[in-house]
Amino acid sequence: MSARTVQQLFDLKGKVALITGGSRGLGLQMAHALGEAGARVMLSSRKADDLEQAAAELQAAGIDARWIAADCSKEEDTRRLADETLERMGAVDILVNNAGASWGAAAEEHPVSAWDKVMNLNVRGYFILSQQIANGYMIPKKSGRIINIASIAGLNGNPIGMKTLAYNTSKTAVIGFTRTLAAEWGRHGITVNAICPGFFRTKMASGLIDQLGEDNMKAAAPLNRLGDDEDLKGITLLYASDAGKHITGQWMAVDGGTSVVLGAA
Repeated sequence: MSARTVQQLFDLKGKVALITGGSRGLGLQMAHALGEAGARVMLSSRKADDLEQAAAELQAAGIDARWIAADCSKEEDTRRLADETLERMGAVDILVNNAGASWGAAAEEHPVSAWDKVMNLNVRGYFILSQQIANGYMIPKKSGRIINIASIAGLNGNPIGMKTLAYNTSKTAVIGFTRTLAAEWGRHGITVNAICPGFFRTKMASGLIDQLGEDNMKAAAPLNRLGDDEDLKGITLLYASDAGKHITGQWMAVDGGTSVVLGAA
């Protein structure tokens, strides 16, 4: 068989993608990327109204998009999401674990309940959904792509002024989860990779950006800019498609170089 063209390698026609936290921000951006490459898309987040609006936006762009409301911090909701997606779509070839929460508090004052809230969604939810989708489809199929959204916050300690201990810890855990799961599930033909976004003006990050100053955040990046509505599309498509079929257990920072500067500090 001759080698495929680049266009063929990146083509997702016939594939199904499930994206959690997919109704806005980074999740919706990644849904656009996968849908534009031909995948059918299932969106999930907690709020039905947001999902309906996001699905309509994707459909207007010619993407086959549907939605299921679910809270992935709750095990019963997460399992229902997996079962219902497989029932309605018949497959999940690409799973994007993106739903996430944060909490701002100094470490010595951080409520245990808030710690649990962040960990349940950002780590435990990723595990439960990955396991159920793998057992329900990817392992029997001997094929699959799992993309976990971590963060550059999982790579280094916080600069002064950022008090996000639980969030940072959860994102460090996501990187470890990604690498370990990739080692275990490679024999099933499943790749598992992570994306570590830097600062994008999402709903979750906007408060922190405003607190620390957008100009300061830009100045912290060698490229002197925040992430935009296109910057996760390329890496998402690479990880999801056959163009990235020999990449597993890896993480990639998409941050304008911020982690390079912080890592050297």
